[in-house]
Amino acid sequence: MNITKTIMTIGIASALTMQFSACKEAQHENPLLAESQLPYGAPDFSKILVTDYLPAFEAAIKEKRDNIQKIVDCPDSATFENTILPYEESGRLLDRVGRVFFALVEADKTPELGELEKKIQPMLTDLENEIMFNKPLFERIRQVYDNYQQSHQSPLPSGGVGGGPEDQKLLEEIYKEFVRKGALLPDDKMERMKQINKRIADLQTEWGDMLPNATNDAVVWVDSAADLAGLSEADIAQCMKDAESRGKKAPYAIVIANTTQQQILASLDNRELRRKVYEASVHRADGTGKYNTYPLVCEIAKLRAEQAEIMGYPNYAAYSLEKTMAKTPENVYAFLKSLIAQYTPKADAETKAIEAFAAAVPDASPDGTFSLQPYDRFYYSAKMKKQLLNVSDDEVKPYFNVDSVLLNGVFYAANRAYGLTFKERTDIPLYHPDMRAFEVFDRDGKPKALFYTDYYRRPTKRGGAWMDGFQKQSRQWNQQPIIFNVCNNAKAPEGKPSLLTWDEVTTMFHEFGHALHGILSDCQYNRLSGTSVARDFVEMPSQFNESFAAIPEVFDHYARHCETGEPMPADLKECMLKSINFQTAYALGENLAATCVDLAWHMLAAKDVPTPDKAADFETAALRQVGLLNEQIPPRYHTSYFNHVFGGGYAAGYYSYLWTEVLAVNIADVFARRGALDPATGRDFCDKILSRGNTGDLMQMFTDFTGMQQPDASSLLKARGL
Repeated sequence: MNITKTIMTIGIASALTMQFSACKEAQHENPLLAESQLPYGAPDFSKILVTDYLPAFEAAIKEKRDNIQKIVDCPDSATFENTILPYEESGRLLDRVGRVFFALVEADKTPELGELEKKIQPMLTDLENEIMFNKPLFERIRQVYDNYQQSHQSPLPSGGVGGGPEDQKLLEEIYKEFVRKGALLPDDKMERMKQINKRIADLQTEWGDMLPNATNDAVVWVDSAADLAGLSEADIAQCMKDAESRGKKAPYAIVIANTTQQQILASLDNRELRRKVYEASVHRADGTGKYNTYPLVCEIAKLRAEQAEIMGYPNYAAYSLEKTMAKTPENVYAFLKSLIAQYTPKADAETKAIEAFAAAVPDASPDGTFSLQPYDRFYYSAKMKKQLLNVSDDEVKPYFNVDSVLLNGVFYAANRAYGLTFKERTDIPLYHPDMRAFEVFDRDGKPKALFYTDYYRRPTKRGGAWMDGFQKQSRQWNQQPIIFNVCNNAKAPEGKPSLLTWDEVTTMFHEFGHALHGILSDCQYNRLSGTSVARDFVEMPSQFNESFAAIPEVFDHYARHCETGEPMPADLKECMLKSINFQTAYALGENLAATCVDLAWHMLAAKDVPTPDKAADFETAALRQVGLLNEQIPPRYHTSYFNHVFGGGYAAGYYSYLWTEVLAVNIADVFARRGALDPATGRDFCDKILSRGNTGDLMQMFTDFTGMQQPDASSLLKARGL
């Protein structure tokens, strides 16, 4: 064999391969770096490769840096037009790339995306630090703000582009963001804030990896169908499917949801299995097994407390709440204490009723020593509901087919109230086969938005349900909204309908309320549009939209049998709707407990944050202090898996679900008085609230629609049947 010739041949072949690869790579233009040619500028998931994200972020970050530098280098005195507008425009590409990437990180986080996130998140944190602490940039922003403050009765000095009020709001939001991030700090404290920001970002990325892994690992394996007695055939089939999707270590698997209590416990006859499921949920990430988030929790809490101290606040809650409707921790605690005082006797009575009922069940305690445990509560509550109201989840679930709930319920209500119509688009590329895409048209038939659904759980999706968007509405950017809803419903085996519980039905309506806030937005600026409002206002449209689920006309339109299409029988419907408020003290209590856990962590000074080994004890003490330490009604989320607070944006803000429920009930009362599906009322609500984003005072928006100067908190307990 001629070795030289062989080497030459290999070399030529290698060169040709490299040349071919280079050509192939050259042919692939990064779709994230060019405006999409799809309708509405939708992301083209048929072309986006995992390898596109990092270079897209690098290019987008460079573009934003260049744009910021142009503002800084401008030789003219700072004005709204040469400083504020260019700043708002500066990160448009980064916004587009980031929205696509982080949507997938949340909903379909493959190992490759997880590794990319670890590289990309520090880049973004560095960029934010660089911008927020850019003194020449801030001086220009402050100059515009000071000029406006000196003559705030007149329009902005430069006139602006979207009308005075929106321009003024944009200026205020940008200026206050810089101040709240530390732009006025001395150099040494600025440097420390940069370090804290970077460390918190790293910790939250680690949390985002650990918690989904812990929840997936907490699956309870079941060897025999006999152990699943009490479950419907559909639920048993689902357990079999879940086992297959998770490696089939046993024939059946019970998957753990993100909350403390697990809905499946309402049906499982096997008490020992109920205990295992509950314990798996509670201990998923507290160090009992291989996952322990407490070190992350304690360090995040300590760093947040230090942030607040640097900014001159006594604690992180005071710092965070300043920009909300509630304003102070004292206002939040006053609100919560009034609810706790009224809730506690109701909860005690509810627990005693369940205990008495369970004690009378013949097989509850063969040895006569039965004691109600938290994993028993849902089970005996369901049996009690069946006996008293003659209704069970298994009876009503066949009437809650996910497709009918969406098309004949969620969309139907939006059509009746707001005049929206929906047309499914099968030509829009999706990031997962379970997704669907719909084009949304306004009452005049004009194209309004794209709306995606991603309703089924999978191992790569984090727990819970949420709304977000690939693109926000903005007249300045000539953008229409591209909104999506994500849930974690079980997908039935092939050929079977996917059925929902009532709680899952209301979750779909809830998340679509957020979607409407994005879809119906009509604002000049991206920063102010859609759901870009205070945390204790953003949940209001979603809480309110839940009310449509039980309106008779809407309910009758979607609650149809999955096989026959027949409406729910009148007697079953009556019992089912009565059961909505059956023993609702539990739901309120778990929410109150979680809210107080959140606040307790964020009322601490940095020196008082417990060590990881004392974190569970701290939570227990915090609940005892407010009178909510109740084994029967644990927090909806224990500290170790409280993703809203330690992985998301609800730190010191989980109270907002209850706060906005008050607003939502008040608004629902207005709709009820005027006609629940009255188009004129829907138009009024859209014009005064849903379309306006964060362009005005939020309490004033509430007042403009309801006529109420202050929300009526007493209506919350009434609406919950308490």
